[in-house]
Amino acid sequence: MKRIMCLIWILGWLGSSYSQRILLVNGHLHPVEGQEITSSLIEIENGKIIAIKNALSNSYNAKDWDTIIDATNQHVYPGFVAANSTLGLTEIDAVRATNDYDEVGDFNPHIRSQIAFNAESKVLETVKTNGVLLVQSTPRGGYISGSSSLMTTGGWNWEDATVLSDDGIHVNWPNAPWNIPRNGDEDALNREQRYLNELRSLQQFFKLASVYAEGQGVDQDLRLEAMKNCFKGSKRTYFHANDLRQLTDVLEFCSVFALKYPVIIGGNDAYLLGQRLVDAKIPIMLERLHRLPERDEDPIDLPYCLPALLSKMGVPFALQNAGGMEAMNTRNLPFLAGTAQAYGLTELEALRSITLSPCEIMGIESQYGSIEVGKSATLFVSSGPALDMRTNNVTTILVNGKVIETQNFQEELYLKYQKKYRDVRN
Repeated sequence: MKRIMCLIWILGWLGSSYSQRILLVNGHLHPVEGQEITSSLIEIENGKIIAIKNALSNSYNAKDWDTIIDATNQHVYPGFVAANSTLGLTEIDAVRATNDYDEVGDFNPHIRSQIAFNAESKVLETVKTNGVLLVQSTPRGGYISGSSSLMTTGGWNWEDATVLSDDGIHVNWPNAPWNIPRNGDEDALNREQRYLNELRSLQQFFKLASVYAEGQGVDQDLRLEAMKNCFKGSKRTYFHANDLRQLTDVLEFCSVFALKYPVIIGGNDAYLLGQRLVDAKIPIMLERLHRLPERDEDPIDLPYCLPALLSKMGVPFALQNAGGMEAMNTRNLPFLAGTAQAYGLTELEALRSITLSPCEIMGIESQYGSIEVGKSATLFVSSGPALDMRTNNVTTILVNGKVIETQNFQEELYLKYQKKYRDVRN
């Protein structure tokens, strides 16, 4: 009984110590939507932003607030969004037991990343301290990998971290042959036939799923049930495709099956289809920018220039970081945006590409992605501009209005050994 009473007292103390009213003062606000304010007042109550003011023309009473955070000479940003990521699903790439993003089988739309999300991941610690506060936790493998979910990087467990469950199905488009088959070229003919066979299998599955969605006497099937809202509701269909033939085939595929919200992930050759993508209203989650070009004849800086090329064409896009060691390299997401800024985007466009744009693509823009009245107080404060690796230094993190620890285990080790060797020198 004493243990139970003690636990109740501790929980009560924790609840009472949580700040319900927070005031963020004097920070240089980068709201993404709306005017920048060099000295701002951001009022937060019960996890929501209730007012944004200019600190130079508005005063405040300290007694009205549970917590006041001084951000003088610092920058305030909305939380960055890691789209299409295995964050929370993997810990150490080389240790198979820590990888929980790839299931057996080719067609697994019913697989859900949400319940596999590890909110205690050490990798999550290292990325949130660079400003990445939202992640689209995404499965991998097969033709259809499963359903992704939108999570915060500051939750106690997967339930607490969930922002939007099962936001979309992920389809890995078959690899298309890079050359035209010619008579006598058996290898090219075999690659072409393999591509057509794989595409036919995908078409047959979607045809079955579309019939199931109409409810035409099909027995209940968990796989097809997971696909239903791609045809009838708000669920996205994410196509992982890069080269020109893949992209043109995806466009035709989306038209044939009348998918509600198709999205292309990768899109290396999307700049060759600009107007068609605009007309089809299909957004792009661009492949990682920090890489070499796909073809020898491409300009060496083509990956860096892709965001600016799509922006000029009017194609909606966001940046993402899928690729080798993607979970731990997600800490570099803001610097991908910084590279895009150096190669043609404005600072606002670059910031938008990792905040509001991915939220719009995934359907959570009404609550996340920018600092606006009525939205979730999911934001951070940096002592310098956050898109530059030399000045990105996060000092305060808020996730849904809760103040989150900014120190991670890497910093703790750095400080520990810094002290050790300083003592040795002395």
